[in-house]
Amino acid sequence: MNWVAESLRHNPEVAILVALAIGVVVGSLRLGKFSLGTVPAVLLAGVLVGQLEVAIPASLQSVFFLVFLFSVGYGVGPQFFRGLRRDGLPHVMFACLVCVAVLLSAYVAARVAGYDPGLAAGLLSGAATSSGALGMATDTINRLDLPADQARAWTDAMPIAYAVTYLFGTAGSAWFLAHVGPRLLGVDLAAACREYERTLGGSNDDGVLRGDARVALRAYRIPATSRFVNRSISDLEKSLGEPAVPVFVGAVRRGGSILTPDQHVRVEGGDVLAIVAAPEAFLRGQAQLGDEVDDRELLASPAQIVDVVITSKRVAGRTLGQIAAEHDQPGAGVGLRKLVRQGHEMPFTPGTTVDRGDVLQIMGVKREVERAVAVLGYADRSAAKTRLALTALGFASGIMIGALSILAGGVHISLATSGAALVAGLAGGALRSVDRALGRIPEPALWAFNAMGLTIFIAIVGINTGPGFLAGLKEAGVSLVLSGVFVTVTPLVVAILAGKYVFKFHPGVLLGACAGARTATAALSAIQDVARSNVPALGYTITYAVGNMVLIVWGVVIVFMMR
Repeated sequence: MNWVAESLRHNPEVAILVALAIGVVVGSLRLGKFSLGTVPAVLLAGVLVGQLEVAIPASLQSVFFLVFLFSVGYGVGPQFFRGLRRDGLPHVMFACLVCVAVLLSAYVAARVAGYDPGLAAGLLSGAATSSGALGMATDTINRLDLPADQARAWTDAMPIAYAVTYLFGTAGSAWFLAHVGPRLLGVDLAAACREYERTLGGSNDDGVLRGDARVALRAYRIPATSRFVNRSISDLEKSLGEPAVPVFVGAVRRGGSILTPDQHVRVEGGDVLAIVAAPEAFLRGQAQLGDEVDDRELLASPAQIVDVVITSKRVAGRTLGQIAAEHDQPGAGVGLRKLVRQGHEMPFTPGTTVDRGDVLQIMGVKREVERAVAVLGYADRSAAKTRLALTALGFASGIMIGALSILAGGVHISLATSGAALVAGLAGGALRSVDRALGRIPEPALWAFNAMGLTIFIAIVGINTGPGFLAGLKEAGVSLVLSGVFVTVTPLVVAILAGKYVFKFHPGVLLGACAGARTATAALSAIQDVARSNVPALGYTITYAVGNMVLIVWGVVIVFMMR
C-alpha cells in the first residue's frame, strides 16, 4: 500500500484515471432501478483516492472545467437563442422562474442551517444536479480576497454538500415529477398526452404521434390484376400515402433492367417496385401490391438516409406542412424518419415547427434528397470530422476575453475565464447552426468534451478534497440531507403551480419543461414512461438550454449572497 500511495503521489495523472475508472464502473451498477450515476460515483472515488493525500494542480482542474463549460454552451446555443424569440419567451420565462426558485430555496435553507458559502454552493449544485455550478463557485471563491485557509475550507465543503444532496436531486426529482406531478395537476398524464396528440393530428391509440412512424424500404412484384397497373407512379404514391407519412417509389425493375422512374412512368404487370413508406401504408396496399420479394440489387439502388441540419432562413420557424407547401413540396418523394432537437428525438406532425439547429433524418432517392437538402440547410455527412482549428480558436479567444476586466467605481468587472468559456460556446453553437463553414463539433465529439471535461474535473475535486471530506460529512450530514430534499422539491412545486395557473401549459409539456429547467434528463425519461408519449419532450429543449446556463451562473451568485 505504501508503494501504491507513493506511486500515485508522484504520478497524479494516474490517480485521476484510477478515480475515473472506479467511478464509472460503480456509477453504472444498478440495484433494481437505482444507480448511483457516473458523476457522484466519480466524486466519491476521487475522495477515496484522495485519502492517500494526492495533490492535483489547480490549473489542471480549471482546464477540464473550461472544456466542460465550452461544450455545454456549444450544445445549447441554438436552442438558447431560439428561446429568446417571441414564441419561445414563455418557456424562457418559466425556466428563469424555476431557476430563481432554486436559488432562493438554497439561500433560505443555507441561512437557516448556518452554512458557509461553500456548503451553500454545494447544496445548490447537488440538489439542482448542476455540476457546473460547483465549478463556478470554486472559481469565484478562489478569486475572492480571502485568507488561504478560509478559501480552502469553503472549497473543501462544496463537494461534501454536493455528494450528499445529488442523489435525491436526481432520483427524487424524477420520482416527484413523474408520479407526484400528475397528482398535483389533477390529470391522468397518459390520457392527457393522447388527447394532445389528437389535437396535433397524431394517433390516439398507441400513445405515439403519427409523424413518429418509421418509414421502411421494401420491394413488391405488382400482379397483372392490380388496380395500379397502367396508372402512373404518382397515382400509386398518392393512393398509398398520407400528408404526414408520404410514399414514394425509388426504383423499378422491369425485365432485366432497373429504372429510376419519374412521376409519369406507368406501372406494368410484373414490375418490381422499390417502395419507401410507413408500415401501415404497406398494409393498406397489400392486396394491390402483390408479393414482397427479396431483390437486394433493387433495394440497394434507390434510397439514401441523410441527416439534414436546418440552417435556411426560409424554413426556420415554419411548420413541416408550411415548408412543403411554400417550396413546391421539397422532397415530396422523401420520408421523414426522425426529428432531433438538442440531442433528443422529438414527436412531429405536419404542424410541428422547426428551427435552425434542428436535425431532420430523411430517406429517399438521391435526386429528391438533394432537392430537400438544398431547401432545408446542409447534409451532415461528415459526422466523424471535427474542425479543430476553428474550434480551438473560438475556445481560446473566449478565454482571453474573459481575462480582460473593466475598472468601474474601483471594482474590477469581468466575465472571468469560466464565464467567457460558456459565452464562447454559446456563440459557437449558435453560429454553427447558421453557417456550416464555421467550426464543427459533431455530436459524439461534443459528448466526449462534455463528459470527459466534467468527470475529470469532478475527480480532481474529489481527490483534492479527500483528506477533509469524512470529517465534514460527519459534521453536516443529516442537516444536508434535509436541506437537499427541501431545495429539490420546493422549486418543482412552484414550477408545477406556476405552469398550471400562470403559464397554462399542457400538463405533459409542463412536466417536460420542469425537467428541462432543472436539467434533469433522468426525470424527462421517467415522465415519458408514465405518459407513454414523447409529448413531454416538447417542453424540454428550450427550458433545458436556459436552465443549464442560469443554474451554472448561480454558482457565482450563491457565493456572493452567502458572503
